[in-house]
Order: sequence, then C-alpha cells, then structure tokens
Amino acid sequence: METPFLSIIIPAHNEALRLPKTLERVAEFVRAQSYPCEVLVVENGSKDDTAAIARAWMERLPELRVLSLEEAGKGIAVKTGMLSARGACRYMADTDLSVPLEEIPRFLEAIQAGVQVAIGSREAPGAKRIGEPFYRHWSGRVFNLLERWWVLPGIQDTQCGFKCFSAEAAEALFPLQTMNGWSFDVEVLAAARENGYRIQEVPVTWTYGAGSRIQPLRDAYALVRELWIIRGNARRGAYRARPL
Repeated sequence: METPFLSIIIPAHNEALRLPKTLERVAEFVRAQSYPCEVLVVENGSKDDTAAIARAWMERLPELRVLSLEEAGKGIAVKTGMLSARGACRYMADTDLSVPLEEIPRFLEAIQAGVQVAIGSREAPGAKRIGEPFYRHWSGRVFNLLERWWVLPGIQDTQCGFKCFSAEAAEALFPLQTMNGWSFDVEVLAAARENGYRIQEVPVTWTYGAGSRIQPLRDAYALVRELWIIRGNARRGAYRARPL
C-alpha cells in the first residue's frame, strides 16, 4: 500500500449521529487530493453504534481504518491515532468538523515550511469564530490566560481540536503524553516546546457546534488541576524526549 502523505485522525466517542456526515465530507476531500491519504477513526468507549457505523464506511472509503479502544477519553484516542498513523503529516480533527477540511492545506504549508507542529487558532490574526456563546468564549480565554502564565507563554489558543504534526514530531511527542482528558493538547504542546519543536498557530474559521461536550464551569476544576500537573512535570523535565 502506498505510504500516505496525509493522515486524518478523528477521535469518536458516542458519535453515531454525526459520524456519517463527517465521513461523507472526509471522503469527498480525500478523493479531491493529488497525494495519498489515510483516515483513522479512533472509537473509544462508545455506548452507541459509532464503531459499527465507522466500519460500514470502510468499503466506501478504502483509505479508512477503524481503531477501537475500551478506554474513553479524547486524549487516549488522539494519542493512539497519532502513533498508529503512517502519514508524513498527521492531522487531528474533531468529529463535528467545526474547522472545515478545506483549511487543511494551510496546516500542510506550515509543516512543509519547516514547522513541526501547526495548531489551529481561533485567536491568531485572521481567525474567525462563528456562533460561539459569550460565556463559552470568555471561559476559554480565562483558561488560556492561566495556561500562558503557567505552561505555554505566547500561545493564544491550545484548545482548538484541529492540529497537524510532522511524523517525526508525532512519534517523539505522543509517547510522552500522560493526560487523557481535555488538557492533553496542552501537555503535548508543552512537550513540543521542551524538545525544541517549532509550533505555529494557523488562523482558522471555526463554527461553534451545539454538541460540544466540554462544560467550562463543570470541568473548570479538572482543567486547572491538570494544568498545574503539567507545569510540575515540565519543571521536572518529564517531557524531554528520548532519541527515536
């Protein structure tokens, strides 16, 4: 099988309703590209038909692989997908595709220009947020303020679920990830910075989805606690990668 240039990794927990439309859009995107692609749906801990729906798409989308895990958590799903992928560029995308697939070339351009980690940003110049509730936006900015103070100064948006890694960076950084919750992105980026990988924020057009599962007020304590743990790990040098 031809080695893919691009891997699209989609974590999917209880996504039976949204997944068919998502895979239809992904299939259209993949067929339109001149380079080889692969698609990985990582289903983990679902109580609905997510896994069966994904597997049913494998005939219609030969580039698709489906991985199933018992453990829930977006972090473990993304980590598994990144380390199972074969592409030179490895792109993670939320199931709702709140950042359209048509923006992927901007991430690939950054990687091909020598950036190892290109992250979707809703705060970088030129970015757009569509339909986001006021309380959700400002709770996210408070979290980002803490994150910049404690862990990642200078990065305006770590929590957008659309990021692209070079194969080298993915294979070095994701084995260092220990968080499976919402802060796994921060941890991976902290490891990237610790190991000298270039990180670039890519401005995106992002549309708020009503099905978003993060609840800022409910999850605030866990998010702050995880940030503090990441800060401590970074200070102890826990994110220094061993040579591949």
